[in-house]
Amino acid sequence: MIDINQQTKQRMYLTAESIYRFLLELDDKLDTLILCKSSEVNLVTTDQSLYEALGSIEDKSKINFNKLVKFMEVTELLPFLQTMKKPRQILTDKRVAEIRALKKEASAAKDKSVEEAKDTQQDKK
Repeated sequence: MIDINQQTKQRMYLTAESIYRFLLELDDKLDTLILCKSSEVNLVTTDQSLYEALGSIEDKSKINFNKLVKFMEVTELLPFLQTMKKPRQILTDKRVAEIRALKKEASAAKDKSVEEAKDTQQDKK
């Protein structure tokens, strides 16, 4: 039996970078999308992207396992080998640096928005 709702939903692919930002709580919109499980979007990723995201986290003690479990619950995990028709790739230092660079950008953007919110509150006074 085919679920008609499944066919009308959008599919959103989560990259290693987006998974990394989610696990380190750097993206409020992504947190909401995953934790609240949108009924309009099917979340999809590959085992390669999950591997890259987890492997790029410097301090493994900062991984929130409850968030990881929720991520696994609401995301369809596809095998990279079957999806891309090639074997998974080893996580290199270069790739880790690329993923971590986004953390710095996300942190800077978050800090800027916090500062703007503070400025707005002070202007209202």
